[in-house]
Amino acid sequence: MDIVVCIKQVPDTTEVRINPETNTLIREGVPSIVNPFDENAVEAALQLKEKHGGKVTVITMGPPQAAEALKTCVAMGADEVCLVSDRAFAGSDTWATSYTLAQAIKTLGHFDLILCGKQAIDGDTAQVGPGIAEWLDIPQVTFVVKMEADPTAKKAKIERLLEEVNEVVECPLPCVVTVVKQMNSPRLPSLKGLMRAKKVEVKMLNAAAIKAEAINLGLNGSPTSVVKIFTPPPKGGGEMLGGEPTDMVDSLLGKLKNRSLI
Repeated sequence: MDIVVCIKQVPDTTEVRINPETNTLIREGVPSIVNPFDENAVEAALQLKEKHGGKVTVITMGPPQAAEALKTCVAMGADEVCLVSDRAFAGSDTWATSYTLAQAIKTLGHFDLILCGKQAIDGDTAQVGPGIAEWLDIPQVTFVVKMEADPTAKKAKIERLLEEVNEVVECPLPCVVTVVKQMNSPRLPSLKGLMRAKKVEVKMLNAAAIKAEAINLGLNGSPTSVVKIFTPPPKGGGEMLGGEPTDMVDSLLGKLKNRSLI
């Protein structure tokens, strides 16, 4: 199987800073990691490769420093890595990002399966994976917790994690699958993998190489925009009620009536 895994390099911090002019994340000077959900996608791809053979290619869109995230995936066992990087991509929303990645995947050539993490921890939209499927006009299955692939029959049996039950579906290949953390435990990089990662050649693709249309790229090609970003004010101090339960109920009801809430 030829498997493509889309990953994202995300800030390794809860102290997120925003550029007030562009309303985008400031990434300079902030340590970065592979998006945790994407590590599960890489692990799923490696397990499928070990069972069926083939190749695992990991791809990301981002600035030059995103190559470090790709090298982490090589250390885990990925065969090839590709960085899609161009100033024209700056400020992309999920529409523009999924378009760019889809164009890059088409440029890479044949694939049987595309794997993504269910969402990125810095955006939490869960839209890029489905967006890639839409741009490539192939099926998608989201929130996947278990998967069995049959490359010969070109189909996969997939179990989805839903709120109350799990759903089992059959899907033709190629398709896009987004995985949840419960699917597996990502392996640690091996010593051999770490040595290989130091020497790996990261394939670079820019906007011209993937034949991307400028109308769909970057901030200007993004149909959604962030109008305003602000830090919510800290919550004010609450009031504790004490005494017997019946007294607390009467006191609470009185306060709610005084505020015309009941």
